[in-house]
Amino acid sequence: MQTVPAASPIGARLEDAGISTEIANSAAGVIRFVIAFLAVYFVGRAVVVPLVNRAMTRRDLDAHARKPLTLITQFGIIFVAIAIAFGFGGYGNFLVSMAGIAAAGTLAIGLAAQNVISNFVSGVFIYTDKPFKIGDWIEWDDYAGTVEDISLRVTRVRTFDNELLTVPNSELTNGVLKNPVESDKLRLKFVFGIGYDDDIEQASEIIVDEARNHPDILDDPAPSVRLTELGSSDVGLQSRIWIADPGRADFVRIRGEYVTSVKQRFDEEGVDIPYPVRTLEGGLELGNEKQIVEPAE
Repeated sequence: MQTVPAASPIGARLEDAGISTEIANSAAGVIRFVIAFLAVYFVGRAVVVPLVNRAMTRRDLDAHARKPLTLITQFGIIFVAIAIAFGFGGYGNFLVSMAGIAAAGTLAIGLAAQNVISNFVSGVFIYTDKPFKIGDWIEWDDYAGTVEDISLRVTRVRTFDNELLTVPNSELTNGVLKNPVESDKLRLKFVFGIGYDDDIEQASEIIVDEARNHPDILDDPAPSVRLTELGSSDVGLQSRIWIADPGRADFVRIRGEYVTSVKQRFDEEGVDIPYPVRTLEGGLELGNEKQIVEPAE
């Protein structure tokens, strides 16, 4: 019976140790696989992972965003290490077969889990584009709240009624999302309605003075007033003020205090804040008068 010669130095050494050629070749393949896998894996951990960490540091990603991206990088290194190790181990045909099976499986899983994959990809975009971060107050569609957690599939938002919303990431990346606290300043607008007989200049001065007197309203940019509406019963004066380091609580508190102080000044100086008046015209006719006045039997 003709023996199969050893295919590598490792197999030859094993064969010289008294192991049969077939077993020696199989063992040599396993040894090459392990050596190649460990070499690629440790090189990837020593080179690729630090590069990814430095890239995330340059983009100033939060700690919660770095963990899943680092995990994805490590899985990628393991996948590449296994693919290369199969080649070095002499399992080329096996690798091709596995690749075909994996491709078919990936297609089937992808068709069955389109929403999950869409949310996963959206989560990656949230990590890289950073439209918001934990602690930000965001608004989208008919919802608003403070971001409590961001994962690769969902984002958890706490509403201002203390309700927890678990939002698929694709809903936050496929539509318009407002982040009022992204910048270090936020402009607030409020329309004060005064009567047609009131002095517009006087009312405007009161609105600006109260903004300047509030400690949390910025002087630069300066407060301003614009006449924006001529309503059926009032003249609308829109106040525009700026606050620093905005948050939802600061927004509500400052606006409430400011509007209250302006209302009090209006009352003190006789500026009227009218309310809509409805006048009903016409008459009321009574039918079948004879039946109404006749006594009941």
